[in-house]
Amino acid sequence: MENSDLAISCYGKVKNITYDLVLLPWGATEPHNQHLPYGTDCILSHAIALDAARQANEQHQVNCMVLPPVFMGAQNPGQRELTFCIHSRYETQKAILTDIVASLHHQGIRKMVIINGHGGNNFKNMIRDLVVDYPDFLLFTTEWFTIVPPANYFEEKDDHAGELETSVMLYYHPEWVEMEMAGTGESKPFALSSLNDKIAWTPRNWLRVSQDTGIGNPMKATAEKGKRYAAEVTRRL
Repeated sequence: MENSDLAISCYGKVKNITYDLVLLPWGATEPHNQHLPYGTDCILSHAIALDAARQANEQHQVNCMVLPPVFMGAQNPGQRELTFCIHSRYETQKAILTDIVASLHHQGIRKMVIINGHGGNNFKNMIRDLVVDYPDFLLFTTEWFTIVPPANYFEEKDDHAGELETSVMLYYHPEWVEMEMAGTGESKPFALSSLNDKIAWTPRNWLRVSQDTGIGNPMKATAEKGKRYAAEVTRRL
């Protein structure tokens, strides 16, 4: 699969292959409770993209190239105060995406799917602008963690670094999970019920929401749950 993973492949292996589709993992750099890596959103979106690329090739003879993940994610108030949490503005993310599309378009590539792994990212308006500038470029976005409803796979509701993300990380990279450091992921809701009911929206202040940066209990996470969930996600993707 290294011919489909640009992070580890080389020009000699890819220069004579025609690629039908590019997959762009996009995550963030932020704490994930106290037990998951800062790069969790990048790591998981990249792993999901590689599995989807493999299946596309084996089952449909579609050649996909998976780009290295983008680590610049949009953060909530209260997250920038956390050590090494990196906030990327909308304008910065749009500039990065524009440069990627412009480069690929210049090389004759016309199809790309963003595999988003961070809930704070939103690419829809960027894509609307880009398809005006590049009308022959098909550009899609998807969030891997919303493709399959988690209710039938996990016991606890996951918002950030809970059972879902921890299980999938335990499946792909158990060596990077420090479960003995994990907090409970307890969180506080908004004081206004209308915000909890999503009648209106405003970003949550993370320092007021969570004591360990997580939202969702990771304690019931297992690699087997992560394997089952990731398999269905990549199949649909």
